[in-house]
Amino acid sequence: MPEIIKLDFTDLGIAVALMAITIGLSAWEKLGIEIKLLMATGRTILQLMVLGYVLDFIFAVDNVIAVLAILAVIITIAAIITRNRISQKIPLVLPLVWGAMFISTSVSIIYTNYLIIQPQRWFEPRYVIPLALMVIAGAMNAAAIAGERLVKTIDSSHLEIETHLSLGATPTQAVAQYRKEAIRAGIIPTINQMTLVGMVTIPSFFTGQLLAGVKADEAISYQIVVLFMIAFANLVTTILITRGLSRQFFNEHAQLIR
Repeated sequence: MPEIIKLDFTDLGIAVALMAITIGLSAWEKLGIEIKLLMATGRTILQLMVLGYVLDFIFAVDNVIAVLAILAVIITIAAIITRNRISQKIPLVLPLVWGAMFISTSVSIIYTNYLIIQPQRWFEPRYVIPLALMVIAGAMNAAAIAGERLVKTIDSSHLEIETHLSLGATPTQAVAQYRKEAIRAGIIPTINQMTLVGMVTIPSFFTGQLLAGVKADEAISYQIVVLFMIAFANLVTTILITRGLSRQFFNEHAQLIR
């Protein structure tokens, strides 16, 4: 199979022109999002170029410390973004989100590496980093949806929660239904993706492998593994985050404090 066609700066410039047309269409329709599109274009180019150089360096160094360091940085960035979407007022949200993502990502990567892919070295950058990035991205979105849903629901249901507490329910029992709804909200996009994949949507990971010259049947195998990893990590992350968040709404006397 022929190698992937390499793109030079001229090709990328033509691609940027496509975004210029997009911005022009936004201005034509008076949508008012031209600045946001321009900033998104700039950030996309800058962030991906930086990521490319960083990954080239890590692949060249081929060191376990470098691999773990970049993953820690990415988890931290994802946790901060997720915390900002959930709430900046609730204490301990950042370490909670970071810990949930770390646990879910670590377990899914270890399981996949040792039982499925089985590379010669467990920290093989070409496997660990791409898989971890996809898992972290999915966990970030699921955590943000579930966490935001839970916080808003509890904030708007004080009377109902206090009624449950006055009738003898524990804090865990009083918010159990809200936690379930939040977890479902966080995991449903993943279920939808798995349901429609191959019929309506073609995942970017699968597309990337095809562009790289990987045979379709091999690319499909990896895509199946990736989707199952993401589903597992998303559910674990939302369970841990909603459990930890719900405790932040009660004091040591089991009283609602928000």
